[in-house]
Amino acid sequence: MSTHQVQVQPSERQFCVADGQTVLAAGLDAGLMLPYGCKDGACGSCKGRVLAGRVHHGPHAAAALSPEEEAAGLALFCCAMADSDLVIEVRVPETADGIAPRRLPARIERIERPARDVAILWLTLAAGEQLAFRAGQYVDFLLAGGARRSYSIASPPGAPGPLEFHIRHMPGGVFTDALFGAAATVRERGILRIEGPLGSFHLREDAAGPIVLLASGTGFAPIKAIAETIFAKGLQRTRPVVLYWGARTRADLYRDELPRRWAREHAGFRYVPVLSEPDADAPAAQAPASAWTGRTGLVHEAVMADLPDLSAFQVYASGAPVMVHAAHRDLVAHCRLREENFFSDAFVSRADLPSASAT
Repeated sequence: MSTHQVQVQPSERQFCVADGQTVLAAGLDAGLMLPYGCKDGACGSCKGRVLAGRVHHGPHAAAALSPEEEAAGLALFCCAMADSDLVIEVRVPETADGIAPRRLPARIERIERPARDVAILWLTLAAGEQLAFRAGQYVDFLLAGGARRSYSIASPPGAPGPLEFHIRHMPGGVFTDALFGAAATVRERGILRIEGPLGSFHLREDAAGPIVLLASGTGFAPIKAIAETIFAKGLQRTRPVVLYWGARTRADLYRDELPRRWAREHAGFRYVPVLSEPDADAPAAQAPASAWTGRTGLVHEAVMADLPDLSAFQVYASGAPVMVHAAHRDLVAHCRLREENFFSDAFVSRADLPSASAT
């Protein structure tokens, strides 16, 4: 089997990639902290530039890498395979301080259902076990038959007690169908196997400048971990933080009381909820006093309206791929956000994954 040499700019790191192996897999095997999210060609987190050499891509979503971007020399390294030696440009996160993925059993301590299609799971590890991770990272639930499902950790690193996960029901989903409904088989006291931490989406604690936290739906989970880490370290006192949480209806802001409490308790933090269809679930004879009076529309457009100059900001975006991709595109193009200051975790479902015929 032949191999190709890969040089990473600007870090000057090098590694080898074998025929048929993706650039991302080879880099991770070599111990590099390359950025990634879904590893399936759908989220775009691993996107970088090929400065020299040639690659070919496996199936990937056009939203993650358009033909125009590919023609301009960009690549998705989770599905890009080398045809020659390469020089690539990719933002390598800072070292992970010895944090490495582990496989662990966990018991479902408690299940809460704050909305009709959202469950919050608390998982307890075996006695004496702890999971080291960074705020914003996720784990894989290891299911029967080799299936995996990825869920972000909603509790902050080092917090006492069980690990917290926010899970939305995806009808037809292997895991979520077993969690929701009358015939649910995922129940309290049940045992799961997890692997993590995974992903390069995490809070950059040593950076400077104000922070925008941007979430849609259960993308609130890793944002919650990041926010609570900011508060624990007092970062909001020197780096003002604003959270924009977008949802379809008021019921979909399933933990709305929590960021409202944060806003009362922490100077330097603001919360802006945004609904795209505030009246969709409202009764026909809704009392005027209960009508939604907050922001409406697309959540990333609310950011653009409030903060037209993001040149000094970091943005952490998490949630549906359509929101994450639109926020990345528009905030960089229209609000002067620096490319290297946009960090994201697109919540990719099976329906978002590219088919074998995708280009």
